[in-house]
Amino acid sequence: MSALTELYRKIAACTDCEELARARTQTVPGNGPEKPQIVFIGEAPGYHEDQEGRPFVGQAGQFLEQLLNSIGLKRSDVYICNVIKCRPPNNRDPLPVEVKNCQKWLDQQLEMLSPKMIVTLGRYSLARFFPGEPISKIHGKAHKQDGIIYFAMYHPAAALHQQSLRQTIEADMLKIPALLTQMEPVEEVKKEDKPQQLSMF
Repeated sequence: MSALTELYRKIAACTDCEELARARTQTVPGNGPEKPQIVFIGEAPGYHEDQEGRPFVGQAGQFLEQLLNSIGLKRSDVYICNVIKCRPPNNRDPLPVEVKNCQKWLDQQLEMLSPKMIVTLGRYSLARFFPGEPISKIHGKAHKQDGIIYFAMYHPAAALHQQSLRQTIEADMLKIPALLTQMEPVEEVKKEDKPQQLSMF
């Protein structure tokens, strides 16, 4: 059993958030290769994800796959997960305590996956890696810390609700290949710097 599979087993047994543990059909830890170059992090599972146990399987997931295709990637090339691993009842927003309770699982995932790039999708994963920064200001921008490129994007679901964001999301996705190959410069952030103090944004 791989370390990632063992982590999935622990997540499936988690009851830290009693309401989520009672309401879920199953946990949705993440999906993709064990040594990916890129990890995409969304917000929380929805109805279809809760049923299937896989993230991004609804309309937002279909759009994400189209976005990946636009840069020559398939879903199986990247790792996809969410900030929290259980569906909030009625698809409500995750509560701060739920995000905090699930942080340990995401931290362990990222340590095991060791990606070259982490792409935040939406405001909850944005808050985790770009605290205090509005997504309207920093989407499509990146910084590098401890050898990892952090890149902020709108959640694909935003384009389903606000068509005007579709082109913005598509344009941001097209920046990823150059960032990965370092054709586009990424400012290095020193380890002791606090994310909320970054000046490049």
